[in-house]
Amino acid sequence: MKSFRGFIIKEFYHIFRDKRTMLILFGMPVIQLVLFGFAIRNEITDAKISIVDHSNDYITLEIKQKLLSSGYFLLQDDIDKDSDIEAVFRKGVVKEVIVFEQEFAQRLLRDGSAHIQIIADASDPNTANMLIGYTSSIIQDYQKSLKNQSSFLPQILPEVKLLYNPELKSVFMFVPGLIALLLMLVSALMTSITITREKELGTMEILLVSPLKPFQIIVGKVIPYLFLSFVNTATVLLLARLVFGVPFNGSYGLFFFEALLFVITALSLGIMISTISKTQQTAMMIALAGLMLPVIILSGFIFPVSSMPWPLQVFSNIVPAKWFLIIVKGIMLKGIGIEYLWKETMILAGMSLIFVSVSIKKFKIRLQ
Repeated sequence: MKSFRGFIIKEFYHIFRDKRTMLILFGMPVIQLVLFGFAIRNEITDAKISIVDHSNDYITLEIKQKLLSSGYFLLQDDIDKDSDIEAVFRKGVVKEVIVFEQEFAQRLLRDGSAHIQIIADASDPNTANMLIGYTSSIIQDYQKSLKNQSSFLPQILPEVKLLYNPELKSVFMFVPGLIALLLMLVSALMTSITITREKELGTMEILLVSPLKPFQIIVGKVIPYLFLSFVNTATVLLLARLVFGVPFNGSYGLFFFEALLFVITALSLGIMISTISKTQQTAMMIALAGLMLPVIILSGFIFPVSSMPWPLQVFSNIVPAKWFLIIVKGIMLKGIGIEYLWKETMILAGMSLIFVSVSIKKFKIRLQ
């Protein structure tokens, strides 16, 4: 019995002395709890909206103040013409546009009814539904407050219009997100073990004495996976169109260019993980645990980034999938071009250069 007790004590010492084990046992639950607790939220705050006010009277001003003071909305800008609404949505920042008809106050108090048009970006159906619900509820509350100003209860009639996904199909949101998730995980996972596998198999010495430069070795590692990932991209897109019926309103050439850029970013990230990892097991753990949660939670795949605390919003900017998801939704659902997606494209290109540069630097260090 004493031997068994001593064995148990020895195991406790072994666990407590291993920093990696302690980090997994105690650090990982805390990190996941904090991350999930702050990031996973059903409510929406500070959603950016635009307003088209054709009336500019005291009632429309009161309604706008009530909307903006609710905590749910932030005014991005005022729009003068209805023809500018489409361009505002194409930029991808504004989630809802509210349109007041002409002579709003006069129609409401004289005729007993007036119309408000609520136009929402339904490429994310959950967000669109909630924003429309918030807006309608606030308008209804204001409508009740008008009872003291008239002998009858005036009717404010909201007219809802959903852009890009009028049927509010959730698959329109999940499929583009799954494309980003699959390409990121598969591409990064495939390349994350390439250099560590060479070290474990003992073939790294052959590469070290070869006339190839570090940059050539890394590019040579990436090219086969780049071709296979491109085939994977075409397969995923074909399934999205034929099986799930997701529309494609943009340019196929632009889509494959952006997908290729994202795959290069993911492969470069995988190579970087491979150069800093000592074993294939470590590389796979970093690629899976370190990429899956950020891609799912912080990319806007399921939960809107704008509703998260600002530290997570800032951190989400280093998640490549966030930018590619904006690109995929923009091309597939909105049919927009590079003139609206140049910023996201430049960010992905910059990330690729950073990952490749770090990989080459780390690889050079290992040569010494």
